[in-house]
Amino acid sequence: MLTIYTDQHQRHATDAVRTEGDLLITEEVPARAEIIVAAVRAAGLGPVQPPEDFGRAPLLAVHAPDYVDFLASLYAKNAAYYQGGGPVFGSTFAPRGALHRPAGYLGQVGYYAFDVGSPVLEGTWDAAYASAQCALTAAARVRAGEPVAYALCRPPGHHAAQAMFGGYCYLNNAAIAARWLQAQGSRVAVLDVDYHHGNGTQAIFYADPHVLTCSLHADPDEDYPFYWGAAGELGEGAGLGFNCNFPLPLGTDDARYLAVLTEALAIIRAYGPACLVVSVGFDTAVGDPVGGFTLTPGGLAAVGEAIAGLGLPTVLVQEGGYRLDTLAENSTAFLRACADRASIAP
Repeated sequence: MLTIYTDQHQRHATDAVRTEGDLLITEEVPARAEIIVAAVRAAGLGPVQPPEDFGRAPLLAVHAPDYVDFLASLYAKNAAYYQGGGPVFGSTFAPRGALHRPAGYLGQVGYYAFDVGSPVLEGTWDAAYASAQCALTAAARVRAGEPVAYALCRPPGHHAAQAMFGGYCYLNNAAIAARWLQAQGSRVAVLDVDYHHGNGTQAIFYADPHVLTCSLHADPDEDYPFYWGAAGELGEGAGLGFNCNFPLPLGTDDARYLAVLTEALAIIRAYGPACLVVSVGFDTAVGDPVGGFTLTPGGLAAVGEAIAGLGLPTVLVQEGGYRLDTLAENSTAFLRACADRASIAP
């Protein structure tokens, strides 16, 4: 199995952010990607290669141009305004029914953000851009014949919508990969197995009948992101019926999760995609500090085996997973099943 990774993610240095003199408490830190890439190498799961640069065009096929320009320039504008650098957080957020998009960056932060937990740092744009390139490179390798490619993306992406960031996500890596594959003529399905609902991915493809999206996640009545992810959200317009949500209760274990995954995989199989993009989250694992499921390493391996059992060319895109002391074991359990699929593919 080919892994695409770059240490550019370290530019999004969330482990060193201070706000009003205090260290920011966040689970999304550079150590996450470092632990996983070390585990991939230690387990001998295949080569690790840097991404190619596909430019901004594939990003703009998913995200609004004004939003991309905003992300790319925000830190510098903030530093110039305050005559010094520092993390950028939203403080005033656009409510439902807001009628005006502010011209100035101060108002735009809360216009484009939906929570306060996703700071924009000096290197955030560089890291997010490189993360998207990892996903694109993995998609291109799968398109060229690799059975499975793993984009070890950081920052993650599935909460980012066309013009909205939050949930640690700035650019939607999985959606960018899926849209690129779609542009090459591939019929695509997206499966999200992160603990949290991929609200950004859903929004991007909600009216698109040419990309099936399926997500297993915590019930939004019980956990983040709260305002998306109900079972009745089925798509709209031409995309009606092409969005499938499987909200699950807190405490969901291996058996319950695998039973529902079987339902989702049956829908994907019936759809008949040429390629599969998977948003992979290890925050479904037992003891994850921002999760509420109880999947074991054996359960995560079974999830990987079930997905690999579809026999589809597959792009794996890293999302969440925050329990650092078990992250190597959990990621290896899942990824080994996918690597085994790659090794036996014709």
